[in-house]
Formats: sequence, structure tokens, C-alpha cells
Amino acid sequence: MEFSTEVLMDMHRRMVRIRLFEEAAGQLAEAAKLPGFLHLYVGQEAVASGVCAALTDQDQITSTHRGHGHLVAKGGEFRPMMAELMGKATGYNKGKGGSMHISNLDVGMLGANGIVGAGAPIAVGAGFGNKLKGNGNVAAAFFGDGSTNIGAFHEAANMACALKLPVLFICENNEYGEFTARDKTMAITDIVDRAAGYGMPGVIVDGMDVVAVHEAAIEAKNRALRGEGPSLVEAKTYRYYNHHGVQNLGLKYRTDDEVAEWKLRDPIFTFEDRMIEAGSASRDEFDAVWAELRADIADAIQFAEDSPVPDVDQLLVDVYTTMSPEGATS
Repeated sequence: MEFSTEVLMDMHRRMVRIRLFEEAAGQLAEAAKLPGFLHLYVGQEAVASGVCAALTDQDQITSTHRGHGHLVAKGGEFRPMMAELMGKATGYNKGKGGSMHISNLDVGMLGANGIVGAGAPIAVGAGFGNKLKGNGNVAAAFFGDGSTNIGAFHEAANMACALKLPVLFICENNEYGEFTARDKTMAITDIVDRAAGYGMPGVIVDGMDVVAVHEAAIEAKNRALRGEGPSLVEAKTYRYYNHHGVQNLGLKYRTDDEVAEWKLRDPIFTFEDRMIEAGSASRDEFDAVWAELRADIADAIQFAEDSPVPDVDQLLVDVYTTMSPEGATS
């Protein structure tokens, strides 16, 4: 597929937005300015950006505990995202969702999820609703390689295929489930081998190449919109930082050489090099994007720090749902 410079630069911008947001969030966590755990998406930017560039605001996505990148790629704004991570009332979820449960339904992001594999059945539910409504929307489920060992993933894949639902299964195979290498927890090398068991096509893509991911996402979406059911896209990618936060906490489960080798294939910098070599963009253009977005990040951090924490009387608001005798919720 051939893509316009506008589309390519849009995907680059999405990747840079993710990288800068995540790096800033990691620094804030190290400074004890963010509560709770933080799972960074640095290194995997091409996957979320390539997929979400193929989706509309009406298309839905479900995420993982490593979900900031997905929301940024889907159109999430820095200010309410940073405020949410700081537990402030101006956050997308009024400070109650935090890092692992951040969401924004306005752009179709149904939520990050602290339970491994739990996003897949949610995406299937969204896909089922889309099919019933005939609205032409698709749902994409992002999940890691470790999630495919979880029963929820298999149930979701089976139902989606049996009902030919408009769902995209996007596996971000970064080769590690928390601190354990993939080859220690499963007998297969490629997650895509599991697709045939449910009767759906599967494709492996270079998860460090945003264009390759975008092509696969478009093909999977078009297939779903033709009524042919879901597809599994396995993106081979890598996370630069520890499972959570930026420190290894004394756990040495990856070699320095392995991390360095993957960083040579950085999805942003290799993309920039290709664009410059092809004459499609200049170093000055890319530098301007980085400078603009760094300023946006600084603004978002200041906004979040200046924002109030939720009032005590809001503690249980939006947390519990009650049912009246008439059947109405409140």
C-alpha cells in the first residue's frame, strides 16, 4: 500500500506523542508524583499508532495495563490524561481510574485494564453491538503475548469467529509476560499460530514498523467490514523499560545487549530516517514536531499539578451503580 505524506506524518506524530507522554510519566513516577503502578509503552509506539490511524473515533478499542499509549494514539489529550495519572478531579475519569483504568469513550477508548486478557471479551461485546446496530464500526482489542494463555482470550476469539463479529485482535508480542520470557510459558514461537484454531486469518508484522502495522490493520478492518469476521494481527515489538516503572527493582531478566539491539530498531527514529532519505520530510520538520509536543507535555504537567484532587463527597460517585424498583439505574 502507498500512503500519503499526510498519513505518514500523522502516524509519526502519534508515535512521538506516546513517547513523550510515557517518558514524562516515568520521570514523574520516579519523583513520587504519581500514585500506584505505572506500566510504560515506550518502544511499542508503532503498534498503537499504526492501528489507531486506521480507526475512526467511532471505532472502539480495549486496552491493557500498559494502556496510555493506546489512548494517546486514539486521540487522548495530554491534560486530562496527565491529571488522571495524578489522581486529579480534572482527569478523564475524575482521578478515580488512574493509570490502569483510564478511558475516554468520546474517542472510543473503552478503558485500560488491570486484569490480564480482560480487554478481549470487552472488545467482542463492542463488536457484537456494532454488528447488531449495523453501524459500520469495528472494535480492536490490544493485548500482550501473555494474554493468549488466558481463558478469556480464547473464549473471546471463539465467540468473535463463530458470530463473524467486526473485531480486530491485536497482539503486542514483546516476548515477555511481566518478568518471564515467552518461551518459558508457551510451546509455540508465533502467537498467530493460534488463529487457525478459531477459523480466522492471522498475520505477523514488524511491530517496530508503523507502516507495516498500519497496512495490516487496514486489511483486518476491511475484512471485518465485509462481514468476514475477525483477524489476528501479531506485532513483534519490544518494551524498553521494566514491566512497571523504569527500574528493574533488582530483577535482571533481560540482558543489556538484548535491550540495546532492539533499540537500534527504534520505531520513531528509523521511521524518521526513512522519510528523510525518501525526501518526504526534513530533519527540521521532525524537530519542530518534537519541540511542539514537548511544550504540550510541559503544559499538561503544569495543568495536572495545579488541578484539585476530588472532593471527599465525590468518593463513591461513578463507582457504584444502584437499581431502582422501576429498573432505572442511578
